Amino acid sequence: MSELETHGTVVIGAGPGGYVAAIRAAELGQQVTVIEQSDTLGGICLNVGCVPSKALISAGERLRQTKDSSVYGITAGDVSFDFTSLQDWKQHKVVDRMTRGVAGLLKKHGVEVVRGSATLVSDTELHVMPAGPQQFMSVSDPRRIAFTDLIIATGSRPVEIPGFMFGGRVLDSTGALNLPEVPSEFVVIGGGYIGTELAGAYADFGSHVTILEGTEQILPNFEPDLVKVVEKRLRAKGVDILTGVRARRADQHDDGVHVSYEKKGGQEQTIAADYCMITVGRTPNSDALGLEATSVEVDKHGLIKVDERGFTGVDHIYAVGDVTMGPALAHMAFMEGKTAAGAIAGRPDANEYFSVPAVCFADPEIATVGMTAAQAEQNGLTVTTSKFPFAGNARAVSLDEAEGFVRLVSTIDTGTLVGAQIVGPGASDLISELSVAVNCQLNVEDVALTIHPHPTLGEPIQEAADIALGYPTHL
Repeated sequence: MSELETHGTVVIGAGPGGYVAAIRAAELGQQVTVIEQSDTLGGICLNVGCVPSKALISAGERLRQTKDSSVYGITAGDVSFDFTSLQDWKQHKVVDRMTRGVAGLLKKHGVEVVRGSATLVSDTELHVMPAGPQQFMSVSDPRRIAFTDLIIATGSRPVEIPGFMFGGRVLDSTGALNLPEVPSEFVVIGGGYIGTELAGAYADFGSHVTILEGTEQILPNFEPDLVKVVEKRLRAKGVDILTGVRARRADQHDDGVHVSYEKKGGQEQTIAADYCMITVGRTPNSDALGLEATSVEVDKHGLIKVDERGFTGVDHIYAVGDVTMGPALAHMAFMEGKTAAGAIAGRPDANEYFSVPAVCFADPEIATVGMTAAQAEQNGLTVTTSKFPFAGNARAVSLDEAEGFVRLVSTIDTGTLVGAQIVGPGASDLISELSVAVNCQLNVEDVALTIHPHPTLGEPIQEAADIALGYPTHL
């Protein structure tokens, strides 16, 4: 057994929460070590999640627009498409570039990166077993590390369901992002964020996609009128959406897979596909950390219990990101990582935001922040909603992307913004303005009196605020 090493702040996991926590901790003067078991930095998000999925989605949209630009008087003729080249671009020009950037940032801030698998053996010590090539390891033997402070940022992994063991033609989201070919028939089990996004992307590439969703609508965390706009576009692409069904099993064969599902009433049907993807949720990576050897508490789902600083209640141990309770969002992990690093440095940092924006990169995009009208009323607020359609926005019309709307939720007595929902072009970018407004508790007059440039996709926000005040202009 190697000698016990003494380190300052140790971060387990180099995903969005971990690497950002490490950078902030180093900026605040701490000696920082990051332990990462995979051969690349950046976690699921950069390597096999948020970033590569958006690359495929963008490529699919570009292909669809290239094939059909007749509305602009453009005829492209025969359009060729090389999926292998696309996958190469996604990996080497997007993912590798971003992960190299993370490595460069950690090096710039003097963060030591140890490649290996960390296991806690007490509230003050962990062991690191080497994993794979040793390009990040200073020694090849197992290491014993005593830490002054610890931030756990180990993230999450896809949930497996009975009858659909990952492997072969039964894929998790990672497998779906790295397919060697565009499937002719593609089944997506689970119509949440990931399932809906990738279903739309592969439909753009030419796949016939079937979504099997157990609830009564895809994207069950969003309001029905938002989802209806996305469903309309998916069906126009030829996607079959089956809701209220239960996936039963996958039977693989040499060149495909048969997916059986049960409809209401118990009737079972089968779909023949090239591949099927399972996207029914994620589970925290807390089970192999050795937490049972510590005083850190986890709930029945394996989520680490923390306070508003990320503090676990155990001296000098913090946790951030998907391994804790709350929305499993990369941008949430970014903030939590910064907060934990600040708390270790003695700063009064805390995660005291009012609301976190959520985005689904569907076609068109959906983005929300704060409360819906129903949620506001459940919290004892008397609210009103004001909605402006993209069909009344010159920029959206000129882009031929005029479906969807912006909706504001504000209190009747003071006009305070407590929520907002967008479905339409550029929703993922537009929601940031409304996130500021909601979290700063601005009112609709503040937004209405803020001049938005013309013609832009941001104008519907100002227009919706005008409607809330009772003075609609372009409606």
